[in-house]
Amino acid sequence: MTKINADHYTYRVMWSEEDGEFVARCAEFASLSHLAAKPEAALRGMTALVRDIVDDMLATGEAPPVPFSQREYSGKFMLRVPPQTHRRLSIEAAEQNVSLNRLIAAKL
Repeated sequence: MTKINADHYTYRVMWSEEDGEFVARCAEFASLSHLAAKPEAALRGMTALVRDIVDDMLATGEAPPVPFSQREYSGKFMLRVPPQTHRRLSIEAAEQNVSLNRLIAAKL
């Protein structure tokens, strides 16, 4: 199995009012978090935790998730909306003389 670099995962650090500390999270491992008094320490702790989890997964033959930064994306996704919303957006696109796709992409 290919070694995955834990630094390539997607991390976020933010203040947790509830905990009174900074909390670091990793998008690819949504159930994990690490608390620390300083944001840098929270990030270091989370990265170390993810590194340990990835190493354990590889040691037991499990496939760790591929980092978002290394995944391939088509640029397409399906979105279901109520018929009334579809109609309203179609009218708005026509009034702006753009495709529905272009209108929605601009809104995103």
